[in-house]
Amino acid sequence: MIKSKVTTEEMCHGPLAGNLILYTLPIVLTGILQLLFSAVGMIIVGQFAPEGSLAAIGSTGALINLIINVFLGLSVGANVTTARYFGEGNKEGVSEVAHTSIVTSVFGGIITMIVGVIFSETFLLWMGTPDDIIDLAALYMRVYFYGLPALMLYNYGAAILRAAGDTKNPLYFLSAAGVINVVLGLVFVIVFKMGVAGAALATAISQYIAAFLVLRFLMKSTGWERIDLRRLRIHKDKLKKILLIGLPAGIQGSVFSISNVVIQSSVNSFGSVFMEGSSAAANIEGFVYTAMNSFYHAAVTFTGQNFGAKNYRRINKILLTCIVMVTVTGIVLGFLAYLHRYQLLGLYCPDSPEAIEAGIIRMRMICLLYFFCGIMEVIVGSVRGLGASVTPMVVSLLGACGLRIVWIKTVFHALRTPTSLFVSYPISWAITASAHMICYVIIKKRLVSRVSDVGVLPDAEAELICR
Repeated sequence: MIKSKVTTEEMCHGPLAGNLILYTLPIVLTGILQLLFSAVGMIIVGQFAPEGSLAAIGSTGALINLIINVFLGLSVGANVTTARYFGEGNKEGVSEVAHTSIVTSVFGGIITMIVGVIFSETFLLWMGTPDDIIDLAALYMRVYFYGLPALMLYNYGAAILRAAGDTKNPLYFLSAAGVINVVLGLVFVIVFKMGVAGAALATAISQYIAAFLVLRFLMKSTGWERIDLRRLRIHKDKLKKILLIGLPAGIQGSVFSISNVVIQSSVNSFGSVFMEGSSAAANIEGFVYTAMNSFYHAAVTFTGQNFGAKNYRRINKILLTCIVMVTVTGIVLGFLAYLHRYQLLGLYCPDSPEAIEAGIIRMRMICLLYFFCGIMEVIVGSVRGLGASVTPMVVSLLGACGLRIVWIKTVFHALRTPTSLFVSYPISWAITASAHMICYVIIKKRLVSRVSDVGVLPDAEAELICR
């Protein structure tokens, strides 16, 4: 049985490796279950929806992430700020951040939904989406975006629970929602012949269920993170703290998505069959990424709580332990995915050997070297846990995003092969991870040194150092 939560005492003083595993395991299981449900949905669409439906859904992924990442990034700010207050033992601070986060998530979700519904087809045209699938892609996006307020609410609620050390209950909520997503997908796509609209509608409904479950749990909680609907309001000082950390994280995520949109546009240039194979491979890679990304969340929360508790010596151990764990996870899962590439891709593209071969090209460049991405994200998580967010944003924009775009405009433009396109990923991960590590060492040294000199570091000064 998975332990209910990892307490502040255990994060700050207990056995590190064991508590990191206890914390990350439910996140890994949550992500894998979510991706399994998504994969089943993709398989249903690939086998029972009209031709081109799978490619249409695959072409929207980078664009959807681009639109929603700014507000989802703010949930990172909610996580770090809440974790800090838990580490400090500030009950009122935790409560005010929680209530501010819920209100912010709802407003952010509504704004994002409106933008996505209105401009879906325009954005797809800018990406150069092929004419034979653009109508299906636009339809999928419009229906999907109706679920955005719920998606935002769930992610912010889950961020609050993760900051409190609870990663088990979000697993249960997404599991329930995921089962409903699959059942509804089968009904809408196979029985009612709704195609991509049915797949998107099933996803949107499941997101509202997950949001309801996490909000209901927070309302019934007896911990500091308890939500009282009568106290829902935005506390300006807490919103400022969330924005200082979360907004750069969101901008970084969106600009990452811009580079992925550029890459997706390049993928689109190879035609819909290649797009189908690339979409299938990307879905498989998602399992590896989700497992690695759990250590990012662990680094954020454990670092935040230990920094709030002024337990500075433990912070380096957290980073090094997470790097070892994410490297092993990335190498093992990436190799296993590539080892079974034909069987896995065959689930998505059973009648298209050309699409399978296209997916293999992508997996060869990404799956086998995915651990570099995990290392990069863990370091970013530790830097954000220290309260720094602008610096990792700038480094990521220049290193990962900027380098990829330059690569596409130069190397890929000259060679024009799928391999020359996808190799931009591991190269950008390795270079950016090295730059983040240098920033981590400098920022931590300055923060700890300054706190040692003055005792309690004022928020304004801490923000200046973190930048």
